[in-house]
Amino acid sequence: MSSKTSKNKLIQALMGLGPGIITAALVFGPSKMTITSKLGAEYGYAMLWVVVVAIFFMLIFTNMGARIGLSSSTSLLSHIRNQWGKSAGIVIGIGVFLVTTSFQAGNSIGVGIAIAEATGTKPWIWVLVFNILGMSLLFFRSFYKTLEKLMIALVGLMLISFLTTLFLSKPSLNGIASGFIPSIPLGSTGLLIAFMASCFSIVGAFYQSYLVQENKKEGDEASGQNRSFTGILILGLMSAVVIICAAAVLHPQGIKVNSASEMSKALEPLFGTYAAQLFLAGLFGASFSSLVGNATVGGSLLGDALGFGNKLSAKAVRGFIALVMICGASISLIFGKLPLELIIFAQSVTIFLVPFIGLAMYAIANDAKIMGKHINKRLSKVVGALGLLLLTGLAIWNFYELFIK
Repeated sequence: MSSKTSKNKLIQALMGLGPGIITAALVFGPSKMTITSKLGAEYGYAMLWVVVVAIFFMLIFTNMGARIGLSSSTSLLSHIRNQWGKSAGIVIGIGVFLVTTSFQAGNSIGVGIAIAEATGTKPWIWVLVFNILGMSLLFFRSFYKTLEKLMIALVGLMLISFLTTLFLSKPSLNGIASGFIPSIPLGSTGLLIAFMASCFSIVGAFYQSYLVQENKKEGDEASGQNRSFTGILILGLMSAVVIICAAAVLHPQGIKVNSASEMSKALEPLFGTYAAQLFLAGLFGASFSSLVGNATVGGSLLGDALGFGNKLSAKAVRGFIALVMICGASISLIFGKLPLELIIFAQSVTIFLVPFIGLAMYAIANDAKIMGKHINKRLSKVVGALGLLLLTGLAIWNFYELFIK
């Protein structure tokens, strides 16, 4: 009886982590795997410090989003509309929809490549299969609970895959330690910007408020905001592990990767087919979790911006989620395998949108009338302001790199 009770408590605890796990899963997609693999392959352990910086700011803003979700039943976009007018909410909603749609193509390709490489089949088949499967999830009556269970399972798959690969790669402990000392290797600025834009994901933190509202229960306010931390820490762990694996396996041989699937091919000669297949399983987990989670973000926020609400049970919202999947799958089928440069460019361009979103989110979290006891405390105010400065600085830097240099 006691063991059964303990098992039930464990399941409840895992399900309670849902909002944070979903955020981690949608942020850690195939493009993130490509960028982290390339960081390790080209610069060894030197860029590990970037993970700490990105995760630190992500924790602050994700917690901010969770507290906004706990403060009332009014959505974050509704608060923004009330404060700055309908057009501000529409700009954010449509902007996020466009960003998630552009990333959705990469998620579709990632799913297709992961299964195709493992089975020796054509990627386009699996792009269709898993997008149809993703859309079929929308027909579940309790879509949020289904989404939670799926994300927890896929994040577990990724953790097992990457930690096993880490064990096989036998990295240098001294190298890992030195990687947490900040340095910017020559030529690394493009990847650094892309990593910061994807890992310090304001869109993910913004959507955390919606996930917390969807998952909120009576008497749950005290612990609700803390549940996001575990998911974001897992995001940091997965990012660091992939960098370390690439640094240990690829960097010493001078092997450069242009996609996450190439990382699996590089593992095979050293560790055998098993290791390559295991890494592909991690790529599948990252791709499919982002495919579903990313579409959920884009569809929900577009629905909210256009006045259809944001509840995952609403037919209009599910329709917009399906639209993101259809658009992403169509782009991937028409253009095929996207080049690394386009992935990095897409990740970098999003940073132009996020300072505006971050500023709106920060202003709402500092509003005592809206937030009540959940208002930003001194630490969140100071670190949040620094985070906005960082995002703005990266946007300026990115503009210079893309259009002036």
